[in-house]
Amino acid sequence: NFAFTTATSNATIPLSINTLDKKLGVSKKISSFTIPLGATVNMDGTSIMQGVAVIFVAQIFGITLSPSVGLITLAMVFQSVGVPTEGIALIMGIDRILDMLRTAVNITGDAVCTTIVANQEGLVNKETFNSDVTVDN
Repeated sequence: NFAFTTATSNATIPLSINTLDKKLGVSKKISSFTIPLGATVNMDGTSIMQGVAVIFVAQIFGITLSPSVGLITLAMVFQSVGVPTEGIALIMGIDRILDMLRTAVNITGDAVCTTIVANQEGLVNKETFNSDVTVDN
């Protein structure tokens, strides 16, 4: 909920580290490194949104894209595939909702990667990881 409403991965760093520790048993030794790193460089949701946005706007403008095909970065993506940057205006009205979804995907990816790394290093408390967890609202 916090990531969705704030729409910022960086604001969720302390909560993500605490949740991984208390609910999944992931060592803070790992998560205190991987979560801030992921919040900075791992943008799964943003990447997905940019691809979808380019295809959406290209279809509206009647531009055919070859199969090899966020807002400032999105403009560069639009230009690189020949889609008019004016098309960003079509997305700006709903970008807040998209940003909330992107952030949720981004921090989920960070948590999954952190859990995998911690498990490989033997730094996951299996008892905590396998316990029944009540999700806080």
